[in-house]
Amino acid sequence: MPVRVQTADFDLSAEVAQLRLSNPRVGAVVSFVGTVRDLNDGAAVSEMELEHYPVMTERALEQIVEQAKARWPIFDALVIHRIGPMHPREQIVLVAVTSPHRGEAFAACEFIMDYLKTQAPFWKKEQTPDGARWVDARESDDSALTKWKQ
Repeated sequence: MPVRVQTADFDLSAEVAQLRLSNPRVGAVVSFVGTVRDLNDGAAVSEMELEHYPVMTERALEQIVEQAKARWPIFDALVIHRIGPMHPREQIVLVAVTSPHRGEAFAACEFIMDYLKTQAPFWKKEQTPDGARWVDARESDDSALTKWKQ
């Protein structure tokens, strides 16, 4: 289960190609890339910095992927999450899933992203014209989890 937390950017095409080619039975690849927005909660954002707890964060991401693998017949999943300072339009996170069919891949990818947003220990700080501010958790992210409670 590849999970990486890193400061460096990632090459979406290369990461997805490597994941796809790891198994000749792959029939579907679904990916999500999150990027830094230049506007959040009504304020211009010139930079976002992500912090985390080393080891604890990677373990939380691994557990989320394990949960997805237990729910759907997926072959593999890749999660790359960046930390450190980033600017608008830069990539923050990649979630990619391979499976025999698209339905399972879409569901698992969405599940991983929904849980990552609420269960992985990351903290965001934005630089705005009024200074730095910490970004609070969104109620919509917590609400997204309800569809997975079964």
